[in-house]
Amino acid sequence: MLNPDLVGRTFEGVTSTTITAESISAFARSLGEPEIHLAPPTFAITISLEQSQSVLVESGLDWSRVVHGDQKFEIYTPLMAGMQISCNSTIESARVVAGNEIVTVRSDLINAGEVAVTSWSTLVFRA
Repeated sequence: MLNPDLVGRTFEGVTSTTITAESISAFARSLGEPEIHLAPPTFAITISLEQSQSVLVESGLDWSRVVHGDQKFEIYTPLMAGMQISCNSTIESARVVAGNEIVTVRSDLINAGEVAVTSWSTLVFRA
């Protein structure tokens, strides 16, 4: 069970990721899209997922029991090759419904000191 004291807490990323043209192309291919140079909006999840997962695993939640509930993105600056991105994750909410924990994590992807993309992931940890 998630410690309620973690709700509202922000975990700053300790490493950054350099977006490459190759990583954008690989993501686009996985979606069945042609070669592109600007990252698709959902590319942000490739960066934020690792941070969110490590935060939630460290909080004691069993990642092997997760079901993806919802995802949304707010894009301020499109992601593109060459950007150096850091990710801060905030546990925005946690509740228990029918024995399942439902946790919403906000991830802010930061480039050159400015938030480029904010994403929200709602995850259901099955009982």
